[in-house]
Amino acid sequence: MSATPSITAIPAPGTGADMARRFSYDDPEVERVTTRVQLELPPQAMVRLQKLKEKTEAASYAEVIRNALRLFEALVEEHERGSDFFLKRPDGEVVHYKIFL
Repeated sequence: MSATPSITAIPAPGTGADMARRFSYDDPEVERVTTRVQLELPPQAMVRLQKLKEKTEAASYAEVIRNALRLFEALVEEHERGSDFFLKRPDGEVVHYKIFL
């Protein structure tokens, strides 16, 4: 047995092993399709994921990952446009933040 924690998504009954059909909360006639993904994370990464879930009050690990993916996608797009990233610290100091080396 592996000591590496993993996040396992169990397929919904009546669906294929990798696809689950869900209905939109806004309109029960509109169907959306989601793909289930299984991740194996080293213990340190799992601790980081748990801490982010708590800090952001996310409902699930999947919510944390979806939010991270949206943010990373936006950062990559800005980087591709030639943008630089800066942080403004509470004391007013502005620091160049090198995300992409």
